[in-house]
Amino acid sequence: MLGQLRPGGGIRSGQAPCCNGAECAASAADAAREARRGSSGSSSEPPVQIWPDVPYLEEHPFFAPQTRWVLANCGLIDPNSIDEYVARGGYQALSKALRFITPDELCDQVERSGLRGRGGGGFLTGRKWKFARATPAEQKYVICNADEGDPGAFMDRAVIEGDPHRVVEGLALAAYAVGASKGIVYIRAEYPLAIRNLTRALEQARAVGLLGPDILGSGFSFDIYIKKGAGAFVCGEETALIHSVEGKRGMPRPRPPFPAVRGVFGQPTVINNVETLANLPLLVRNGWEWFASLGTPSSKGTKVFALSGKVQRTGLIEVAMGTSIRKIIFEIGGGPPAGKAYKAAQIGGPSGGCIPAQHLDIEIDYESLKSVGAMMGSGGLVVMDEDNCMVDVAKFFMDFIQRESCGKCIPCREGTKQMLDILNSITRSRRSETQAQTLERFKGILTLQKLAQVIGDTSLCGLGQTAANPVLSTLRFFRDEYETHVYDRKCPAGVCRELLSYRIDPDLCKGCTICGKKCPTGAILGAPKAPHYIVEEKCIACGACHEACRLGAVIAE
Repeated sequence: MLGQLRPGGGIRSGQAPCCNGAECAASAADAAREARRGSSGSSSEPPVQIWPDVPYLEEHPFFAPQTRWVLANCGLIDPNSIDEYVARGGYQALSKALRFITPDELCDQVERSGLRGRGGGGFLTGRKWKFARATPAEQKYVICNADEGDPGAFMDRAVIEGDPHRVVEGLALAAYAVGASKGIVYIRAEYPLAIRNLTRALEQARAVGLLGPDILGSGFSFDIYIKKGAGAFVCGEETALIHSVEGKRGMPRPRPPFPAVRGVFGQPTVINNVETLANLPLLVRNGWEWFASLGTPSSKGTKVFALSGKVQRTGLIEVAMGTSIRKIIFEIGGGPPAGKAYKAAQIGGPSGGCIPAQHLDIEIDYESLKSVGAMMGSGGLVVMDEDNCMVDVAKFFMDFIQRESCGKCIPCREGTKQMLDILNSITRSRRSETQAQTLERFKGILTLQKLAQVIGDTSLCGLGQTAANPVLSTLRFFRDEYETHVYDRKCPAGVCRELLSYRIDPDLCKGCTICGKKCPTGAILGAPKAPHYIVEEKCIACGACHEACRLGAVIAE
């Protein structure tokens, strides 16, 4: 039986809904642990074996090395039930703050805890709150930035889908601390499930008096509204997000003034991302000392990552600050599949950098990652093995950034386009290359470095200032790959198709003619049932013959 808060402070009993599959097994294991602790007072005794052959959730190699604070409820509770959230300690932090902690004390506690923004920059959350609280205004705003646009990142969406009340409670705590009466969740319109669950959570919180006027009889009034974003990557930047909320085109503006002083409609505005807000209920409930006890001297708490790419186990993970990249990839992720060698991990999304094998033991820490040309970012972690081409990786992210540039400032708008043109020239076939393009290619590496410096120094917003990071990072650790592309016209990983050359092994070719029929330029000649050959002058290196051959007779090199 679960309890539900009522406006008058009463409790209504309700039956917990049944779950199924993996969630049911996880919930049963969790219930067994709670029962064991309740009966013995200790969790050190041998666990109760409901199903002898089914391990507990935390015993699975994917979950065992993790420290799940933010994700603690995801998959274990019904996200559409405020009863289940309350039963697991939900809204206790808000009640505690409204009854026993003043707004100034709350700002001070969050600052002393060492909680830093989880959206990328890593600014101290409590310090940002103090700026907004110290700015006099009749109306203040708090905004939850759920505009998650990094390729391969889905942390914020999953938290809102799986535990929306935690985000609502965190936003209410932030509003109480800075003196705001209005909150906004800025979320992408293409996240329909997250929007639906969040809308339901807001309705439930209003119904029981946790949002609206005079919350829990404290005199504090606050409500939250949803603003759907159109999916522009640049709207993840604070000032561009503010313009979008105001109904304008999402384009950054110079800072100062900072949003904490002058934000939405010219009023003081605090913007925190989903993960930052999701940490607040635990921090307030358990105390700032508890939160500060986990992590490194400069980075406290945990960090959620979307682990993807060339690993055996992918998905959302949460680890303590200070955990090594090696532990994440090889213990949690199981390492690259099929015995492939680890090559690099792209961390921090388009604004981040690559962590090569020689830095696998680096810790997850804001300063440590910066020292190797990467950044924490929102939490994307893409693993690559020996079959990945780092020039192609840099080209992918530069293409993304160039397309997502708002176009307001020339360094970002034109500089990223020039960098992408150089990367394209490095991977372009020599057959389609002019003399001018050949010269551009030979100067490519030096030009990339110069452009990166100019873009970083002169761009208007943080996205432009970090736009060149993927190129700089891959150049720093994989310069030999760039030089092989530029001077030898080869791709060591065999990814850049235009640099590949194709030949037919006469010992393997049976003369089936399939490759010849697929060739768009008629570059493959030979009689039926006899070995074929490729006319190099006609070959455009499209790879159609290589894909069509079922015998492996077409060799790419």
